[in-house]
Amino acid sequence: MSYSTNTFKPPLLASNAHAQTLWRRFAPLAVFEQFRERIELADGDFIDIDWAGPAQGDSSRHRIVVLLHGLCGSSQSPYIIELQRELALSSVASVAINFRGCSGEFNRLARAYHSGVTEDLDEVFNILQEQYPAHHFLFAGYSLGASVLLNWLAEKGEQESHSTAVPAASTCRAVAVSTPFQLADCSRAMLGGTSAFYGDYFVKLLNRDFITKVEHLETLASLGNPLAFDAAVTLRGLLNNAVDLTSIWRFDDQLTAPLHGFANADDYYARCSSGPKLKSISARTLLIQSADDPLIPPAALPSQEDLGSATELQLSDRSGHVGFIARGNRAWLEQQIARFLLSSDQGCGG
Repeated sequence: MSYSTNTFKPPLLASNAHAQTLWRRFAPLAVFEQFRERIELADGDFIDIDWAGPAQGDSSRHRIVVLLHGLCGSSQSPYIIELQRELALSSVASVAINFRGCSGEFNRLARAYHSGVTEDLDEVFNILQEQYPAHHFLFAGYSLGASVLLNWLAEKGEQESHSTAVPAASTCRAVAVSTPFQLADCSRAMLGGTSAFYGDYFVKLLNRDFITKVEHLETLASLGNPLAFDAAVTLRGLLNNAVDLTSIWRFDDQLTAPLHGFANADDYYARCSSGPKLKSISARTLLIQSADDPLIPPAALPSQEDLGSATELQLSDRSGHVGFIARGNRAWLEQQIARFLLSSDQGCGG
């Protein structure tokens, strides 16, 4: 559709990639009320979702915005809270999906989440559609969540292109922020230079969470829980065979990939990278990226030719990774997302 720059200008004290990237982590965040709902999945696991804003029946023009967080994030991540707050100011209900194991409670099965876990988003979306058939659904995803969202939208677009029925999702609107379009390039970028700081941070969190989950499931298994026993055996087996889990690439190669049915990290990255799939997306989609993102090298960004007719990429010069804290306007990113999503009454469903 188009490839353009936007009007973003960083404040003087946060004018580099690292200041922008770290701002949300350390800036104070006001308390914001959410309401939790648990969705039971067909495979026996669950996903927790957190609602905010007006009651769904009172949501402006029957719109619900679905939010997807990034790697090691949750519905409590600052960028999720800030967007839910911005949407509430427009009287629009929103719901933040916590990927498996990210809601503060361990999930029941061995599997977790990854950049292409579209089946979980699809199941949750179908349940929400059944609960709120008169509503339009709009979407926003960040980083890994943006990757999941774009992969899912591409799958929907492919389904529509092979269907003779009137497409239900072609008028949907979505925003993807700081997307790792080429997973292999992004994983390699975090192996060296200043980007290694972020790679080390994430892999430490991932290892900690994986080990803690194994120990939790083993405790449940010792109490006679058969579901936990099977999951614990699977995860302990992977962990015992893993070697030198000191990088995102090694973690994905030895744990993420085999746990979720991929041959290795290369297979996982190739199959779950959203960049090659952008032309399959039929939903109106805004891609918000920064040229100085320390987690996403310039080589991983799509070109004008990679974009489909429904996708628009806005590129900033100095916004970091899920930063976009503008001069004199902390809520610049949230306002951009809300303006795009709410500029039309149309969405998925309804």
